[in-house]
Amino acid sequence: MMDRYQVVVIGAGPGGYVCAIRAAQLGLKVALVDKDESLGGTCLNVGCIPSKAMLESSELYHAAATRMADHGIGIDGLSLDLAAMLARKDRVVDELTTGIAGLMKKNKVTVFHGLAQLTGPDSVRIAADVEPVEIAADHIVLATGSVPVELPFLPFDGEQIIDSTSALSLPEVPRHLVVIGAGAVGLELGSVWQRLGAEVTVVEMMPQITPFADKQVAKALERALKKQGLTIRTKTRVVSAEQGEDGVTLQLEDAKGKASEVTGDRVLVAVGRRPFTEGLGLPAAGLNPGPDGRIPVDAQLRTEVDGIWAIGDVVAGPMLAHKAEEDGVAVAEWIAGHAGHLDYGTIPSVVYTEPELAAVGLTEAEAKEQGVPVKAGRFYYRANGRAKAMGEEDGLVKILAHAETDELVGVHIVGARASELIAELVLAMEYRASAEDVARTVHAHPTLSEIVREAALAVDGRAIHA
Repeated sequence: MMDRYQVVVIGAGPGGYVCAIRAAQLGLKVALVDKDESLGGTCLNVGCIPSKAMLESSELYHAAATRMADHGIGIDGLSLDLAAMLARKDRVVDELTTGIAGLMKKNKVTVFHGLAQLTGPDSVRIAADVEPVEIAADHIVLATGSVPVELPFLPFDGEQIIDSTSALSLPEVPRHLVVIGAGAVGLELGSVWQRLGAEVTVVEMMPQITPFADKQVAKALERALKKQGLTIRTKTRVVSAEQGEDGVTLQLEDAKGKASEVTGDRVLVAVGRRPFTEGLGLPAAGLNPGPDGRIPVDAQLRTEVDGIWAIGDVVAGPMLAHKAEEDGVAVAEWIAGHAGHLDYGTIPSVVYTEPELAAVGLTEAEAKEQGVPVKAGRFYYRANGRAKAMGEEDGLVKILAHAETDELVGVHIVGARASELIAELVLAMEYRASAEDVARTVHAHPTLSEIVREAALAVDGRAIHA
């Protein structure tokens, strides 16, 4: 007879393992299944965490080479030990994934390693190493995440044409890295290798980098990255590619139809991600993905099959680790009979370049499209004392408030520590605060957070240090 669990979560990424922990906290008998031996999914193993480790290391190296003299610090004999940098990245990953395994034991979650396949609406077959295991469940949560999108004429080979996973472990600094796609992944990994000495060219078919972002902050980030040495070509698409011994030559075409080409010894394809449901056995459970590959769900993330739920990258919404986590918590609480909560309108997006870009809510263009009247307040890093002391004067905070009610509808930041500054505004929007509420809140001096307050004051033309 099959072991039966109240909740079986398939996929141990941020959405899945968080869902498992929360369900266990609520007293449910939980199993977590993942195809990999190391828990944490893409984010912890080959995504968010290793990329941030490499960003931090490369930023320190670049600062030592270019900025320390401004602080009166002289560095002789600066060198790059790429192997040591990669080893540190791997240690960070190992410590965190080991921690996740510890959390499973602490919360009494049973973990299975192997490829999971639905064999019915309440049963799962796990292709384990020794022999298959079958378990039953009152509730099944699908949290299998996503994988990089592959261009038909540029299939990944792990050598010349690489995805984000391969780009995190290159054994040497590329001579010329060509990045296709100017979203978060492309710009972050392009920044890493440019700082370490590679020539980097970014090709983006949309009119701006970070297409999801407010136009003003996207342009500010583009200027900063170009100043650092990245070549960025927007409104340009890749038409074809030819591989040779020395690299890959891409044929390009701009918005006016003008042809050109660029050759790189490595080409990073970072044009997006797609839901990963291969081998999951959805039809056996009565499920079929939509045209975009995502699993249709209702407002409470229930699929059309009673007892089966889906979260994270396999359902609608931004493909972000923290979004998946919130999905997981909400589903666990709904399964346990509690009041789960989701608000996709207050999920922040971050690009961890230097400077960083962070955003939540509507852009000005989106507000206009939706007929939402807004007034904008802007304040620039260069007028902030802490930013000047840090030598981080590039950037701005832009706050959009409803023109009639003053309620915050969107916030856009480009600059140092944007990923941390955005949290205050997410909280404010969650509580439906106004620009006046933020403006009346005392912020410590001298801090970068004062830029947020000044931007809130600027919504009504009251910024003090403008």
